[in-house]
Amino acid sequence: MTTHHHHYINGAFLTNPHDRWIEVINPATEALLSRVPEGSRQDAAAAIAAAEAAQPGWEALPATERGAWLHKIAAAIRQREPDITTTIVAEGGKTQGLAQTEVLFTADYFDYMAEWARRYEGEIVNSDRPNENIFVFKKAIGVTTGILPWNFPFFLIARKAAPALITGNTLVLKPSEITPNNAALFAEIIHALGLPRGVINIVYGYGPEVGQELAANPKVGLVSLTGSVSAGVATMQAAAGNVTKVSLELGGKAPAIVMEDADLDLAVNAIVSSRIINSGQVCNCVERVYVQAGICDRFITALTRKMQQIKSGNPAEEHDLDMGPLISAAALARVEEKVAKAVAQGGNVILGGKRAGDKGFYFEPTIITGVRQDMEIMREEIFGPVLPVMTFRTLDEAIALANDSDYGLTSSLYTRDLNTAMLALRKLRFGETYINRENFEAMQGFHAGWRKSGVGGADGRHGLEEYLQTHVAYLQFS
Repeated sequence: MTTHHHHYINGAFLTNPHDRWIEVINPATEALLSRVPEGSRQDAAAAIAAAEAAQPGWEALPATERGAWLHKIAAAIRQREPDITTTIVAEGGKTQGLAQTEVLFTADYFDYMAEWARRYEGEIVNSDRPNENIFVFKKAIGVTTGILPWNFPFFLIARKAAPALITGNTLVLKPSEITPNNAALFAEIIHALGLPRGVINIVYGYGPEVGQELAANPKVGLVSLTGSVSAGVATMQAAAGNVTKVSLELGGKAPAIVMEDADLDLAVNAIVSSRIINSGQVCNCVERVYVQAGICDRFITALTRKMQQIKSGNPAEEHDLDMGPLISAAALARVEEKVAKAVAQGGNVILGGKRAGDKGFYFEPTIITGVRQDMEIMREEIFGPVLPVMTFRTLDEAIALANDSDYGLTSSLYTRDLNTAMLALRKLRFGETYINRENFEAMQGFHAGWRKSGVGGADGRHGLEEYLQTHVAYLQFS
């Protein structure tokens, strides 16, 4: 019997009034997993109204009490880890190790943000007048909304919920229609804990309907989206009518620069790890490689050997996999199309290059050489286990190639020379740069993109402040 999930609004699981359902498919087997409601703008508006009603009471709690709720959520997530991990593997095609890491990292993130209860603060600013104090208060925004992606669906609940709640905001979440089952488990967790009604609400559905309401509703103070550039543009346009604050993490086209003096084994291992994680479906994945000409042959040989060792399969059945399937038939078709176009434009597939098997949405680990900077494979996001490789001669040339992109989320550099590293850090135009390590951010850092990769950011103190607004008070006294 197929599981049916329901919206979670104002502390209750609501029966689907429309009898319209979205089917959730296992990408490894193409089997039906569950159904969730195809929500409407009215459903989203009801959730926003519940969040608005709950917000004053939630903000009135001492921040330490709000933090205590976050600690409770973290503990409950750890107790349910096996169930959540299994759910993420089934609906997202993620390897078991990566899925478990996501669950535990999510719990850690709630704990981390809870500890900001006593740490975020305002200021007292010196006045130009005698007998006056200028106070800068940091206050909650009010109702916030979060539109989630499918590639790290459970962690992104924490990335949007934890900073919102600790600063006194309430929240409405829209999970991805592709991977909503983990959000249903999260709803069960907060319901069992007795989190005050309306503080977190979950509405299922599609972006053009539910997502638009979460961005356009005048009661919303901040809308945060993680997704594609087109989804980000639509969100900004919807939010513009009310001048609603937006926080967007969008696509990436991360370059990796490998210098002649690099530790070759380290570079190859880190680049492959940063490409095949979640089958290449991560915004900060390495998407293009620039290797200095003098070591190109050795690098390609080592890269090919490493990519040949990648093991893929059904992650629900095998524990020691490096990759699972792509998320959907549409995703598989897009990757196939991008590789075919690269070949048509002169690229040379030296490994992989095609679908693996005939059941599930698997694609082979792929390396493409002979590419040029003007080719689509070097300019548009691939979102699959495909590595295009180009050569360069000088650091300045490599930096120019890396910066030549509509995106600006992450980048990486492999070198043993400190001067090279510092010069590159000065010139690379990306929100993040990883030197001699894989592309994976820390919760205490700041995950933010330049150009079309986004607006605003998440994590750490700066991410927390996305959910705060200032109130300046001028107090004259005699």
